[in-house]
Amino acid sequence: MAARVNKVGAPGYRRGQVLMRGTQVPRVSTSAEFLREGAGNEWLDQDPWRVLRIQSEFVEGFGALSHLSRAVCVFGSARSKAGTPEYAMAETMGRLLAEAGFAAITGGGPGTMEAVNKGASLAGGVSVGLGIELPHEQALNDYVNLGINFRYFFVRKTMFLKYAQGFIVLPGGFGTLDELFESLTLVQTDTVRDFPIVLVGSGYWAPLLAWLRDTVAKDGKIAAADLDLVTITDDPVEAVVLATSYHSQTG
Repeated sequence: MAARVNKVGAPGYRRGQVLMRGTQVPRVSTSAEFLREGAGNEWLDQDPWRVLRIQSEFVEGFGALSHLSRAVCVFGSARSKAGTPEYAMAETMGRLLAEAGFAAITGGGPGTMEAVNKGASLAGGVSVGLGIELPHEQALNDYVNLGINFRYFFVRKTMFLKYAQGFIVLPGGFGTLDELFESLTLVQTDTVRDFPIVLVGSGYWAPLLAWLRDTVAKDGKIAAADLDLVTITDDPVEAVVLATSYHSQTG
C-alpha cells in the first residue's frame, strides 16, 4: 500500500470530533475495528467501553435531528458526476423537496448526495448530510447545512429511518441497495410506518423489480403484494410528490 502523505488543505478524515490528514489517517475504520474478531479475550476489555461511544452517537444524532418535522431521505451513488442527467435530476429533487417544506436527508457525500444537498441548500431548505467514517478520506459536501459524521453504520442507518417520512432511491451501488432493502424490510414488517419508497430511473430499476417478481415472489420468498411497496418513475416532480404523500395524507 502506498505511503500516505500530508496534503495541505486536504478535506481530511473525521473520526467523531477528531480530524486527521495525511499520515494520521487510519487504515481501518471504527466500524471495521468493532466487527473485527478480537484476539483471545481482548473484546472483554474493549467492547463494553464501545457501548458508551455508540450511546454518544445516538444521543448526538437524536439531539441534532429531533427538530426535523418533515423530511425525505434520498439515496444514490457517490460516483455520479456533476453535469450528468442523473446529477441534474437529483439536484432538481433537492430543490423540490425544499420548496415543499421538507428537509432533504442524504449520506452527505459526493455524487448524487451532493446534488440533492445542493438543490435543497440553494433553494433555502434544510440540507442534511449524515456522513460515515470510511477507510478513505471523505468529507461532507459543501452543500450540507446540517451535518453529522458517524463512526458506526448502524447508528447512521437508524437516523436515516427515524426522521424520514419517505424515501427516494436513485441509481447506486451496494450502499444504495443496502439502504433500499433495509427500508423495504422495515416497511414490509410494519417496523416503520407505510412510508413511500420511490425508485427513480426505470431503465436502472426495472430489471431488479423483474427479478423480484419472476424469481423471488414466484418462488414464494416474498408475497406478490410486497412489490407494491415501491413505485418506479423517471419524473423528479412525481418522485417528490410520491415521497411526500405520507405526510400529506396524515397532515
